[in-house]
Amino acid sequence: MRRLAPAVLLLACLAANGCTTSRADGSARIQTTGEANRENLKGAVRAPLRDLNVLRTKIPPVLLAAIADPYERPPHPTCIDLIEAIQPLNDALGADLDAPSRDEDDLLEKGRESALGAVASVSSEAIPFRGWVRKLSGAERHDRLVQAAITAGGVRRAYLKGLGESRGCPPPAMPSHELAGSPIPTQQMKPRYPIRR
Repeated sequence: MRRLAPAVLLLACLAANGCTTSRADGSARIQTTGEANRENLKGAVRAPLRDLNVLRTKIPPVLLAAIADPYERPPHPTCIDLIEAIQPLNDALGADLDAPSRDEDDLLEKGRESALGAVASVSSEAIPFRGWVRKLSGAERHDRLVQAAITAGGVRRAYLKGLGESRGCPPPAMPSHELAGSPIPTQQMKPRYPIRR
């Protein structure tokens, strides 16, 4: 019981700071529990609060609407309407696959994330039977809802970009068809195993 007293005190102090997670940079981009735990030291120390479902990731309304019906057809899908529908999804999900992104192979960034992941793991070990606690507290169910929201938002964005492409809209209302950081092949690639008819 003595071992749990400091952990309970730490959790109570951290709980006073708020009940939903938000990014340190102030953006509205949604985060999974793992991303929130590895974002910064504060996020790593708050890992037990996420396990107890005291601290939860807030799901943006645009992603909740996407969960309800990712293929809902816009009433008048003009190019401007599609851009206005895609922008909140970009804000919530981050850059799409066709947009340039930061270098993911940065060794310093990977080392930082690994260290913060270790801190989060150590702070989560203060909770005995962590797996059961996550299940009983509803944290595991909320994490699945966050993942479903991210998936539905990605599907919704792709659907809207497909509508934009069918109408001949410019990017961002359609995919840019350029892979970030890799050259576009100039010749048609032949299938490795051609189908014979």
